[in-house]
Amino acid sequence: MQNASANALVPREAGRPAPMADIQKIAQHMARLNVAALPRNYELFHEAIVGLNAGLAQDIAALGPQPQQPMLDELGLKYHLVGHCGLAGETSRNEASRMLRGVAERLAEGLRHKNAFARACGTILKSVSGQDDQSLAAFLSEVDYLTASLSTVLAAEVEIGAKLQDDIKTLETLERGISAMQSAAIADRITGLPNRIALNRTIADLYEREEGAAGSALIMVDIDKFTDLNDKYGTQAGNKLLKKLAGLLQKSIKKNDFIARSEADEFALLFSNVGMQDAIAIAERLRASVEENLVFATSDKIDRGRLTISIGVALSTDAATPGQLQANARVALLAARSNPRLPVQAFGR
Repeated sequence: MQNASANALVPREAGRPAPMADIQKIAQHMARLNVAALPRNYELFHEAIVGLNAGLAQDIAALGPQPQQPMLDELGLKYHLVGHCGLAGETSRNEASRMLRGVAERLAEGLRHKNAFARACGTILKSVSGQDDQSLAAFLSEVDYLTASLSTVLAAEVEIGAKLQDDIKTLETLERGISAMQSAAIADRITGLPNRIALNRTIADLYEREEGAAGSALIMVDIDKFTDLNDKYGTQAGNKLLKKLAGLLQKSIKKNDFIARSEADEFALLFSNVGMQDAIAIAERLRASVEENLVFATSDKIDRGRLTISIGVALSTDAATPGQLQANARVALLAARSNPRLPVQAFGR
């Protein structure tokens, strides 16, 4: 068996209620700092305090006793927190709009210089053609004026070109930042797997295909008594345990299949081109593999820390919508959780 040294399990994440003690701790800390009770601020302090993100905790402390909201939002963007992804898009749009306004102003200024030069050329040409007896000195003076005007136009063109290059680089940086935030919004920070948002999108895409969703199976995996394990062993080594479980589950999928961490203690796997018999066989193999390979260390000689899971299976052919497919899989999962003797349950079977 593969042993996972662990004396802790992570707390519940979004999608499940956080322990009351954690909520109170976060609320009290935010109140002491006079931080607004906004959902994104709660996420920020949850990550720092409950998620044990030492870097984020230090950055928050460095803001002082009454951190301003823009400073907190900068930290949320820096650590790619999901609740701040919308802010990243808004900030980037505002910055891009500001830059485009600046470009428009510079182009308008350049156009004014060109129009002025064109008018000067016209005036001088008219003057030269209308004065046959114009002195050489007067002509050279007008040529000097044109030369100076042309130099002004060319200098403005060079300045505009250089600024446009800088603006292009800035826009590329903004685009990369938005892309990173979008990726962070659909990824689980602990396991690196797609999260519930990505799962919802994938199932929705499945039902939008021309061939429909027929032939797919959704398997939901729940870690048994996760809250009890979390309360008993603490908060440090659970991330490692979850990563190992994620890795084990990932090995069970093929190229066209999909896996996500949908809750703190739940994973969802979407398999293509399988019927119920195959899906149940896959689920049974998953359960056996997890129970044989994932064991965490405990100080209790009686409890050797064997991890067990419950599994619910549902077919896309039994669901008309993405929501119904997930609901069917959850019904099967709840049935499996309530009956330890039958830890794998299939919807409608």
